[in-house]
Amino acid sequence: MKLNKLAKQATVVSLGAAILFGGSGSLAFAKQKAKLDHKESYDISHITRFDMEKMTEQQNDSKFKVPAFDESTIKNIPSAKGYDEKGNLIDLDVWDTWPLQNADGTVAEYNGYQIVFGLAGDPDRGWDTFIYMFYKKIGDNSIDAWKNAGRVFKDSDKYATNDVILNNQAEEWSGSATFTSDGKIRLFYTNRQGWDPDHGFFGKQTLTTAQVNVSKLDANTLKIDGVEDHKSIYDGGDGSVYQTVDQAFSGGNYADNHTLRDPHYVEDNGHKYLVFEANTGTDYGYQGEESLFNKIYYGGSTKFFRTEKEQLLQSPKKNLATLANGALGIIEINDDYTLKKEMKPLIASNTVTDEIERANIFEKDGKWYLFTSSRGSKMTIDGINDKDIYLLGYVANSITGPYKPLNKTGIVLHQNLDPNDITWNYAHFAIPQKNSDNVVVTSYMTNRGLFEDHQSTFAPSFLLNIKGNKTSVVKNSILEQGQITINK
Repeated sequence: MKLNKLAKQATVVSLGAAILFGGSGSLAFAKQKAKLDHKESYDISHITRFDMEKMTEQQNDSKFKVPAFDESTIKNIPSAKGYDEKGNLIDLDVWDTWPLQNADGTVAEYNGYQIVFGLAGDPDRGWDTFIYMFYKKIGDNSIDAWKNAGRVFKDSDKYATNDVILNNQAEEWSGSATFTSDGKIRLFYTNRQGWDPDHGFFGKQTLTTAQVNVSKLDANTLKIDGVEDHKSIYDGGDGSVYQTVDQAFSGGNYADNHTLRDPHYVEDNGHKYLVFEANTGTDYGYQGEESLFNKIYYGGSTKFFRTEKEQLLQSPKKNLATLANGALGIIEINDDYTLKKEMKPLIASNTVTDEIERANIFEKDGKWYLFTSSRGSKMTIDGINDKDIYLLGYVANSITGPYKPLNKTGIVLHQNLDPNDITWNYAHFAIPQKNSDNVVVTSYMTNRGLFEDHQSTFAPSFLLNIKGNKTSVVKNSILEQGQITINK
């Protein structure tokens, strides 16, 4: 049963008064805090503080370590070329990527080709973030095989409809792509508006879609023939299920980390869904001081809750924890790719982190596997450091959960390289393979704009074994940079 909203508001007022006036001293404050303790799950799954702390004891296990890569072998993507503001040909950074997939998550074959969409841009302009299409013939896995079809959208495409949200687009952020049953390429991505608070722009993120028309120019070349049905799908609704950008920033607190991005398309029993990165809305455990007193967010025993809560209340990361309400959300969409209904979050990370990225989900052997990338620098857990990079994973018997952590805590992958290391990698993406317990893990390598001769590029892929509620990195399984399948 959800907490009564009026009671919750009274709780916040009481808490503020206790902090401001101190009651009759520390004893009164302690009693006040005890009254604030509550246990409310909101009928969703949670990434808990207990699991995250236990995860730090596992992260050096070889089963979870991202393989060490040989820096001397890492290449830029030869075809990743574009133009700077002056029209000069330059090498592009390429970071988050995702393949054209079938409805079951396996890699689609398009007229003898494999297709990957990815974010790319000028290394010297961090705001230059747009979606490009790369492709290669099936069977050649070398990084040299990837060709670049260029940007998916023209600058004018956002003005082609009366979609007011789309008209104000500044950047294109991550998403997914599906090969439809009628042979079309359907792209889902994040429309990100600019940041200009004085004029009412706060980086609003909106789940967006378009059909991408592709033709074969000749025997070796694919060509983008424009897009159609380009439209916004979802921007957070009224804020009751998922936090909106106005809720996050209208009060002028720009320390909040609002997310509503990375739509991942999936089908189940004839229904179409988008799973995405978000933050919880007011009906599903909103951010705020009172969240620090919810035992569900802590997990573990009552003793752990009390001890961890007291430490958090005195921690320099307390304020960050009050804002932390990350979630992996889900909506159902119609056959025409419009919003059908909001659905409650699949999992939330209240008090742990505001940011669980690159939502990825697929069914395997009757179970649903849910993955997300996250950075230690955005977390509030003792023992997790700024350099720590994770792929977290969860498993359920149905697409809507409840979800339980893989490997007992949720850890799937970990690396803690210096961000200035050429082999630093992030945005790990698990791609299921036909008739295999191994999935291919892709990511990008090298941070943007750090080196004259090394751009952000496809990282070498590798294999991850999945069996039931356990995963492990397959030994000696490093593949080619950007490789997305192992069966062909």
